[in-house]
Amino acid sequence: MPEQLLTLDTALTDEAVLSTYRRMFAALARDSGAVVDDPALVDIAETLFAAFAEAGEEWLTHEQMRFACRAHPTDQFDNRLRVLKGLGAIREVFPKPNQLRYRASFTSVVGLMFIRRMMDDGGQSEMHRLLALEDLNVADPRTTMDEARQSAANLARAFRLWALELITLTTGTIEELREQAPKLWGTEEIAHRAQSLHGTILTRWPELDRSCTDLRAAIYSYSDASRRAAGRLADSAGMTRNLTLLPTEAWRTFAQTASKERLAAVLDGFVFDAPAPWHDPAAIARAVDEAPRPTPAQPTPPRSALPDPGPGDSLDSSPTAAVERLTELAETLLGPSSRVALADVLGPDWPSARRLLADLTTVDLRPELPYRLAWSGDLTIDPAREPAWLSHGYLERTR
Repeated sequence: MPEQLLTLDTALTDEAVLSTYRRMFAALARDSGAVVDDPALVDIAETLFAAFAEAGEEWLTHEQMRFACRAHPTDQFDNRLRVLKGLGAIREVFPKPNQLRYRASFTSVVGLMFIRRMMDDGGQSEMHRLLALEDLNVADPRTTMDEARQSAANLARAFRLWALELITLTTGTIEELREQAPKLWGTEEIAHRAQSLHGTILTRWPELDRSCTDLRAAIYSYSDASRRAAGRLADSAGMTRNLTLLPTEAWRTFAQTASKERLAAVLDGFVFDAPAPWHDPAAIARAVDEAPRPTPAQPTPPRSALPDPGPGDSLDSSPTAAVERLTELAETLLGPSSRVALADVLGPDWPSARRLLADLTTVDLRPELPYRLAWSGDLTIDPAREPAWLSHGYLERTR
């Protein structure tokens, strides 16, 4: 596969992927170098899991796994496969010696799906799922007060940490705030679901008023921080007119409800120019070499206006004339025998031998003539004669 050119946007995207993985597994890492530092290693894992899903109950051998990851270098594949085996993400189908087929761990696949969702929206979807599950748990009659207290404490800790991160974004650089902008979408719905969960806990267990107070304070702190960060982001988007800072729904609603003047004002001051074409010099040189070249017209040679009674006027051009001439030539060379060696009938000079070979080749190619040429694999070389090399062949009469 051709390598893509490394650009600043590509480097920033790769670094965002790696930073998400580092934060996700920081609590489980043995040291700071325990997480991958190359996005291609993550792609190898995802490619392997996709290949295992398509293989089904046939599973995969080492050769099949290498074929699925053929776009990656061998050393990267071997290193990643060794790590995945060591951590249990890829295991033998049956724990027995000389096992040739492997299977993928369901836990690792779900973990990658979870991380991809975290990268897409900064954790909003996971927070919605967490709140929905906690709401079901606290409403379950089998849930105890200790479990509800622990749930409230975990949510309060999560909302406080989230609020502190949003406060840091509000007071930090605008570039960092734009990078973390997905964390600000849907904050009102998250706060509303958290308050509903808080009400359920406080209604069922009034004794947990202290824990519910901490949860309520964390929710309010999160709501205030998210509004401040969203306000600063909206002000920045309004000044820079960066069309990528608002969600798709907001721009769709604006396009459907705004007047023509307001729509035109959005792009006021922008100049749209066609991007300059960029071509690989090697591709240009190859295209020039492969381009068809017109054949120059050759001028007709001058001809004399005087009559030329040459041999062409006396040449017999009838259809049977060529067959008769070739038959006469073959019969002359064969005589009474049915086979004759070409070395015995060729002339002493190369021009006459060349003409004779041309005529005999024509005889061999005509199916209506009862003659053929038979060649052997022998080759005679004699520098003193012309031609200096001679293949052994025979003219034979077939009938």
